[in-house]
Amino acid sequence: MMEAHDKSADAAVSATVALEEAAPASRLSIDDLLPDPTSPEPAPRRAGVAPGVAPAAGTRTARVLAVAGRSATIVLRGAPAAVEAELAPEVDPEVIADALDNGDSVLVECCEGEAPLVVAALATRKPRELRLQAATVHIEAEDEVLLRSGHGAVRIRQDGDIEVIGSRISAASRGLFRIVGRILRLN
Repeated sequence: MMEAHDKSADAAVSATVALEEAAPASRLSIDDLLPDPTSPEPAPRRAGVAPGVAPAAGTRTARVLAVAGRSATIVLRGAPAAVEAELAPEVDPEVIADALDNGDSVLVECCEGEAPLVVAALATRKPRELRLQAATVHIEAEDEVLLRSGHGAVRIRQDGDIEVIGSRISAASRGLFRIVGRILRLN
């Protein structure tokens, strides 16, 4: 009787060993459930950076895809995907919007653990049109200011001489039009 019990116990043990060998992955240990305390923790995801995109630290150029408030969607040169970036406090959002409209690049600072920071817009080609818009515009020169287009020009010299040259010159006033000079010469 003892012999029959030993044979059934041996059969149960060999069946258990066979199951363990056949499916070792189905058994979980405590080590599988808890992380190894000696392994480094994964780096936290940086705010404003698309998953899988980790721009290298340093200064890089980028193309602007969109601007909203003080942030911009950009594509860093050599990067496969767009990322969100903040605008540096000294950067006017309208300058970055102009870069978007003109297709110009922007300069971006990338730092570990931080979202990329747009620090400047880059002029990459000579503009076909230049617009100045401000409350006050000052143009000063030591010797001479010359405004020229085609066959017309206005020249202001240091000594106070002002020349206006053109094929037709018109002047109009909604109010008083006053010409003052010691001598007036017509033709």
